[in-house]
Amino acid sequence: MSTPIVTIITITYNAEIVIEKTIQSVLNQTYSDFEHLIIDGKSTDGTIAIVEKYEADIRNGNYAISPHQFRWISDPDTGLYHAMNKGIELAKGNYIWFMNAGDKIHANDTLEKIAKKINENQNPTVLYGQSLIIDQNDRPLGERHKIAPSDLHLNHMLNGLVVCHQSILVKRDKAPLYDLQYRIASDYDWVIKVLMQSESNIYMDDYLSNFMIAGTSSVNRKRAWKERYCIMKKHFGLCKTLWAHFKIVLKYPFTRKY
Repeated sequence: MSTPIVTIITITYNAEIVIEKTIQSVLNQTYSDFEHLIIDGKSTDGTIAIVEKYEADIRNGNYAISPHQFRWISDPDTGLYHAMNKGIELAKGNYIWFMNAGDKIHANDTLEKIAKKINENQNPTVLYGQSLIIDQNDRPLGERHKIAPSDLHLNHMLNGLVVCHQSILVKRDKAPLYDLQYRIASDYDWVIKVLMQSESNIYMDDYLSNFMIAGTSSVNRKRAWKERYCIMKKHFGLCKTLWAHFKIVLKYPFTRKY
């Protein structure tokens, strides 16, 4: 059994309203050298019934992939990043790519383009691109206000999470586990750690994902700001962190909040 080029990891919990569009965006890819790994947090709604329906469809030959390329578990977890760590530990692909419930691979040929780019660039540590923001009804809202730079390097992270988490693929052997002390901003910490050890970051000038934006409470926003500040200080030091936040505060009234 050959190693798939990419493991697409989907985190779910009580996601029956949105999980189907995510699964379809994966299974309808024109390129089939991948595995789809679904990590469910013991949903109590109809999420697992939907997953089992697609599992049966794959067994019946309705999609181009084999049954061993579609795996899922449903166990309790302590939160999103704990579930994402499970996905990293279970992944078998050369690259990991998080596409969580409600998000979508941008187009049916996106993975085909990604595989070509990976091969052309001799298996870079990181491949990344842009994201299209959508609402819960799949209506496009435009790009993130943080546009991924074409020459991504570590210092770009002083501007925040400049690459949408759903539009970055990382070599599995270079992917750290998420730090569970952070409840909201561990993805920011994770990308910084990836870039600190990355040997090459390759940019795709294309949308890789449609990222579903959801409402965020003021309590969560404050916690996210606090966590990002602590993460930035840890990796970049106090002076750079204070200067970066001064610039962020000046720009904040004029930026979209996604």
